[in-house]
Amino acid sequence: MPLGKLKTERMVPADAFVAQVVERLRLLRAQDPLPPDGFLLARPTGRIALLRKLRIWWRDVVAVAGINTRIVPHQLRHSFGTEMTRAGVSLPAVMKLLGHLKPEMTLHYVEVSVLDLQREFYLARSQPRHLLPTSWLPASSGSHQANLASLLDALHVTRHVLEMFRRTLPQGPQRRLLGRLANRLTKIGAEARKLGLG
Repeated sequence: MPLGKLKTERMVPADAFVAQVVERLRLLRAQDPLPPDGFLLARPTGRIALLRKLRIWWRDVVAVAGINTRIVPHQLRHSFGTEMTRAGVSLPAVMKLLGHLKPEMTLHYVEVSVLDLQREFYLARSQPRHLLPTSWLPASSGSHQANLASLLDALHVTRHVLEMFRRTLPQGPQRRLLGRLANRLTKIGAEARKLGLG
């Protein structure tokens, strides 16, 4: 996509249908008697005239869809951002797709409805990532035996608690350090498992 108002790159993922439409436009454009200008849509009378035609076409589409309120094409960016968020795309990824530099701008584009809040609430209640499964917690410090299974359990619980704490921190050196520590614990656990193979 061309650079946006903020001179940032906008990324637009295209599915197979969109790819076919673009290919069809390229084929039709190649048959155009006008000299190639690098655009998918011909501009025989200039950019402004093309935009005027597209706006008329857009109003016709909106009318056929039975929408009575005024809708401008820019609103599709808002719908896209909202749908990407509802589909589970992270805020940094939606920011990149929309070409925004700050999360505040992206949040202006994303609409959160009551249904969205209900879905997120029930998902959090059904899969509480911040709580440790009770089966991982030792019943008491004296109940653990000095064996490989207890060692692996302790490493697993420690890594889980570390990761949950790391996710609460803002991006920065502390979060990166805890990420490295979590990776080390994973490697220690992998090496410890080899003890059981011998």
